[in-house]
Amino acid sequence: MHDHPPPILSEDGFLMDRETWTPELARALAAKIPLALREDHFEMIAFIRAYHQRFDHLPTNRLFIKAVEKALGPEKGNSRHLNQLFAGAPVRNACLIAGLPKPPGCL
Repeated sequence: MHDHPPPILSEDGFLMDRETWTPELARALAAKIPLALREDHFEMIAFIRAYHQRFDHLPTNRLFIKAVEKALGPEKGNSRHLNQLFAGAPVRNACLIAGLPKPPGCL
């Protein structure tokens, strides 16, 4: 059992402290979109969390698609796949579910 404080969300629904993120919280955040998370969602969530950790910023949609393509191949790194996976807003919804800040330029 972890002694995490309850998650605190911004007014837009983004997690304020990425350290409080858990897969269970990801499912709860995704349900609000609504999305039912599968293994391929969690693969992208792990990818964008690692990207944010490494570069200390969030990618644009175009950069996200390119980075996924480079790391995971063209069948996963394309706009059609990522839009389907994340309900038409790949970076925004991936960040929301992954417990990351709201990406710059997102409404």
